[in-house]
Amino acid sequence: MLFRGQSLSLARLAGGFAELSLKRDDAAINKLDRRTLDELALAAELLERAKGLRGLLVSSGLEVFVVGADITEFGELFGRSREDIVSHTWRANQLFERLAALPLPSVVALNGFALGGGLELALAFDYRVMSDAARVGLPEVSLGLIPGYGGTVRLPRVSSVEVALDWIVSGKPQSASAAQAAGVVEQRVPASELRDAALALLAQAADGQLDWRERRRLRLGAVATAPAADTFQAVRERLRVAPHQPARGLLIDLLERAWNQDHLQALRLEGETFGQVAKTQAAASLVRIFLNDQLVKKAGKTQRGERAAIDQAVVLGAGIMGGGIAYTSALHGTPVRMKDIRQQALDLGMAEADKLLARQVAGGRLDEARAAKVRAAIVPQLDYQGFDRADVLVEAVVENLAVKHAVLCEVEGEVGANTVLLSNTSSLRIDELAVPLARPQNFAGMHFFNPVPVMPLVEIIRGQRTGDHAVATAVGLALAMGKTPIVVKDGPGFLVNRILAAYIRAFLQLLSDGADFAEVDRVAEAFGWPMGPAYLEDVVGLDTGSHVCDLIFAGFPERMPAVPGDAFKALLAEGRLGQKSGAGFYRYEAGPGGRPRKYADPRAAELVAAARPGPARRFDDGEIIERLMLPLITESIHALQEGVVASAAELDTALLLGLGFPAYLGGALAYADWLGAEHLLQRCAHYAALGPAYEAPALLRELAASGARFYDA
Repeated sequence: MLFRGQSLSLARLAGGFAELSLKRDDAAINKLDRRTLDELALAAELLERAKGLRGLLVSSGLEVFVVGADITEFGELFGRSREDIVSHTWRANQLFERLAALPLPSVVALNGFALGGGLELALAFDYRVMSDAARVGLPEVSLGLIPGYGGTVRLPRVSSVEVALDWIVSGKPQSASAAQAAGVVEQRVPASELRDAALALLAQAADGQLDWRERRRLRLGAVATAPAADTFQAVRERLRVAPHQPARGLLIDLLERAWNQDHLQALRLEGETFGQVAKTQAAASLVRIFLNDQLVKKAGKTQRGERAAIDQAVVLGAGIMGGGIAYTSALHGTPVRMKDIRQQALDLGMAEADKLLARQVAGGRLDEARAAKVRAAIVPQLDYQGFDRADVLVEAVVENLAVKHAVLCEVEGEVGANTVLLSNTSSLRIDELAVPLARPQNFAGMHFFNPVPVMPLVEIIRGQRTGDHAVATAVGLALAMGKTPIVVKDGPGFLVNRILAAYIRAFLQLLSDGADFAEVDRVAEAFGWPMGPAYLEDVVGLDTGSHVCDLIFAGFPERMPAVPGDAFKALLAEGRLGQKSGAGFYRYEAGPGGRPRKYADPRAAELVAAARPGPARRFDDGEIIERLMLPLITESIHALQEGVVASAAELDTALLLGLGFPAYLGGALAYADWLGAEHLLQRCAHYAALGPAYEAPALLRELAASGARFYDA
């Protein structure tokens, strides 16, 4: 053994070979963190000094090769100056250059995943052999970044500019067959043969059957085959690079500038571009989203309270919502009974499940046999048969307090003493729903977002009398359904709808003050929202949206008083419900495939104008965004301050998954950190005349005074 560290080891093998084995002693995966890079540098020094070596095998002692850099280190790194970030990447690339220049041939055995820095490390060596089941790729764009350890330089020189553009711009993992076709790996073999195949290839190189020196020489210059003249522009036009997420555009520019440079100059260009990208808001936010996702997953797995094993679920209330919940449960392996008092509703629920299964089959995600098995796991029924054996029950009846009271009281007598009852509600208070229940400790809220099979977020609502067991079981059910659960405290609108209501009220206030709703939509969408507030409410349904907003507004009368000339009510008075009635803020007609297409509607503009108390007024884009976003941010801070949600990470994740909050901002609180507490205080003061919705919360004032942030790093 030449060296054994905490991340890797270096040992002599028979035949004059050495093996560099990546195997962390504190984790199930390898990653290129500071410790690993330091140990790689020690290994490089030992290999440079070693005598009698004929070749180097690079392998992994874990189920994956290397999954990339340690993203938890990015916060500290990206907080440095651009020059420091460039220096960091240059030091890593100098290390990779030392490994690439060792005076002996090298072969990498790729198993599991070799992603990001893992593939960049592998590309520094001479040859690569890959397991059939392995995947390789450079997914940095998903974090708003570009490769920083030589990926943009070595991949086009090993393969081609076209392959580099495709792989790096898409960020998608590539199969072994794709990697071999691209020339990135020499061989792909079954996992059981990987080590032997890599050693055999290494022996060929060491014995002179492969000219590894010439292979290296060719990679030190420009890319051997020039790309077609229109290659880069064609990719730009195909992508229509989003201005809020500049990584892809800068990546294309980099490859265009660097392909005809020698590899050291190309590495310097990559480092400079990486430093530029790393300081963007998009990179900071997308890295924050990744870290938040890890925290939320950990919170779900460690939720306090004993979680019931869920072998049988029940959905009470069929129809489209109940059918969607039952389908999602069955699809992920939990059998479910679906009850309703009407056969017609059961038929509708099963039809919804059938439609969703048919889509899965048509898309190649399920075969017919698997689809039939999922369908058989949903048992529609008009009675309570089997309810006494249910571990958990999801009530999904109409959003009416009296109806839910009656249904929940009745079903509580049909289930076991430990069965957890969950109400799927978007607006009714859990404490109010629990009033007539004999076992309120077994009751919680479970707010699914529509459409259930698509939307990943589920709010788990804890009432004042909800027990830990009920919350833990609800979290377990959500996880079993493939959802992301966020535990929130009961209150008007819970978390996501409460914050959305503040945003929608700001929109209504803009219209009341004379703004054009189509212009507000244009500005909001340009800012990064998937749809503007007027279009969003049309899709939700103006009747539904107005009703939910009224309930939430009533819960926060000081910050959310009624808006004069409420545009929702002006449109509803003429029967305009949004998409479902063919008209709301916009007019809708069926387009290709029956999907509604949106058109401008002068009548809607007339109704909104007639309702507002004053004349039309033009607002600049910046004012529209500030007036929309400040109440959203301040309400988010109030929710965190009140303990509605446990952490900034969970709040921001909920907004991203539940509202489609612009990803490049990272969430309301990540965005607040980016703007700075002092700046937010100034903007709140600027809009103070608009009312308490624009008043800075106490927590924001505390952060401004102390210089602290919602996120530590």
